[in-house]
Amino acid sequence: MASEETINPIPKIEGEDDEEIAPQMTHKRCIELPQNLPRDKGWMTEHLVLYQGFWLTPDSALKAVISIQNRFYPRPSDIFLASSPKTGTTWLKALIFATLNRTCYDFSTHPLLVHNPHDCVPLLDTFIHQNDLESWPSPRFLSTHMPYTLLPCSMTCASSGCKLVYVCRNPKDVLVSKWKFMNKLRPKHLPPLSLDEAFKLFCEGVSHYGPYWDHVLGYWKASLENPEKILFLKYEDLKREPLEGVKRLAEFLGKPFLVEEEKAGMVQGIVRLCSFENLRNLEVNKRDVIRFSKDIVVENRNFFRKGNVGDSENYLTAEMMQLLDEITKKKFFSSRLIFGA
Repeated sequence: MASEETINPIPKIEGEDDEEIAPQMTHKRCIELPQNLPRDKGWMTEHLVLYQGFWLTPDSALKAVISIQNRFYPRPSDIFLASSPKTGTTWLKALIFATLNRTCYDFSTHPLLVHNPHDCVPLLDTFIHQNDLESWPSPRFLSTHMPYTLLPCSMTCASSGCKLVYVCRNPKDVLVSKWKFMNKLRPKHLPPLSLDEAFKLFCEGVSHYGPYWDHVLGYWKASLENPEKILFLKYEDLKREPLEGVKRLAEFLGKPFLVEEEKAGMVQGIVRLCSFENLRNLEVNKRDVIRFSKDIVVENRNFFRKGNVGDSENYLTAEMMQLLDEITKKKFFSSRLIFGA
């Protein structure tokens, strides 16, 4: 099955030349600013810097945030998946990509069978430095890890027309998943980050794009103020009822399933195609890699560890879990946002 309008043809990653692409002042700020910001220990790098209330890697995330804040202007038809790292991003990319493009491909020849979801849905935070972003046809589907309060007004204002889907996850599972993942990316000259160290840093808010609770609350509050623009999802709810979750996504994105599609099993087909088990066992996700930048290269298999709800119980002590629950309850007390234990 083919269609003239396909969301996100698989992009080619070209060499980057930031000095030619970024305006001179923005590039200069990217170099000078980290030297004047508070620092703390990094998870996959030597350190993180605190910028506008959030911890970022100085050589990649900070530069991306500044570039996006200063020179990115979305189109009204743009769709963004926003998330803190290790909250279900890979799965949501697959689900949304398959939902949006369901009239473009058959399940037997689908791009997700031969491409990792991160190839199908590029990360704006890295692609902002590439020449071809503006040349992409509309509608574009991109992802970002940026906190809501760091997004430019061009993305957050109601009149922009673009839509954001945000997915969050229980902080305990986020901590363990992030600790496992980041240790695989740590350079060889740095010793592995212990779980005790990761736990302490996470509780203090020091993690990539953290504090995690502030990241979640930013999108939660914005979704309450503008539910037509921002769809707030919980990973646990999607795992519990994936069919309802996919239908909710389609409705929000303006592409609700037709009665005929539901009768034909389209929703079930998307859920099966994008299931954790199916994606993990595909050859492309066993052997290939994703190059996010010249310094960040991730093996596809590292995006598919377990994906289970409550897996943190196998790693955290009872005292750790209790403390994280207490922090979460305190942070979310006045927000009406609740996470199960």
